Amino acid sequence: MERIMIEPTYDKDGYPTEATLKTIEKWGPTFTKETGRNLLDFCFEAWSSYGWSEQFGDEWSFATGGWSGNEEIIGAMMENRVFWSLCWELSMRGGQYKFSLKGLPE
Repeated sequence: MERIMIEPTYDKDGYPTEATLKTIEKWGPTFTKETGRNLLDFCFEAWSSYGWSEQFGDEWSFATGGWSGNEEIIGAMMENRVFWSLCWELSMRGGQYKFSLKGLPE
């Protein structure tokens, strides 16, 4: 799939645009560590400081902080069923999510 955009965009209120969310949903369709890392980098960049995100090697954690813009990004990640089925590791109460690229091919 050819990516629709290179960097996330935001509306006047700082929320991710529909184009940003669609890009996340349609990323793929196959996933390698590089593809997964590129998607998570894109999400990391789109993430608002109302929550937090961090990356350690091939593992990423995101917390929404209750902000609906971050919730929309997680929703778009869930809609990318290939990514979600391969990389999702954990969801915790309070809006924390963990993803891993460890099982993906190089």
